[in-house]
Amino acid sequence: MKNTKLTTLFLTLLLLPLFVTGQNTRFSDPDTVARDQFWGTLHAGGGTSFFCETPFTSKGFTMTEGHIYPLAIVRSSLGCGTSRQCDQDNRYRQIASDLHNMVPVTSRVEMRRRNARYEQLGAGAREDECGNRESAQFFEPPHRVKGDVARTVAYMVDTYNLPWVGTSMVMKTWSRTDPPDDNELTRHRQVSKLQGNQNPFVADPNRLENL
Repeated sequence: MKNTKLTTLFLTLLLLPLFVTGQNTRFSDPDTVARDQFWGTLHAGGGTSFFCETPFTSKGFTMTEGHIYPLAIVRSSLGCGTSRQCDQDNRYRQIASDLHNMVPVTSRVEMRRRNARYEQLGAGAREDECGNRESAQFFEPPHRVKGDVARTVAYMVDTYNLPWVGTSMVMKTWSRTDPPDDNELTRHRQVSKLQGNQNPFVADPNRLENL
């Protein structure tokens, strides 16, 4: 098992120089990207939902593409107006098309977390069957994806000059305690190949400490 993980990491690091560090410059049509690249390519064979590990074979009615860094906060930061108005803004369309920020989420979970900020919540926070915890407008994901969330948020903050959606201290802690696993490295490699750019915080998690 140890040798397998080392081999996976070695291959990932070997391939990373082929990808550019920077913004998504390949895609700028969120709906088309979601349909053709996210569901049509990355998850053409199904998979499991990000926050709950719910298995699925196709998008169906119970699954949707969720954005780890909420698009509502992107719209607010850009000041481009409503969702419909922002759809006419090229900068927003570029950010909303970034596959590094897109994960499969059950519609039920997405309704509860899509506008929330991330936080390490106290013991009194409500916990659902998947290990997600909520309190007011704050959301704490299960431990197994806390690092994934932190490294994606850091990528969006650093790449697109967006505000944090949770304190940088919490994100750094989550990244330390949940380093990249095989699933995250595989997803990162697939997205980087499709989109042409990498998330440098997955390639080098220690980079988050200096952000």
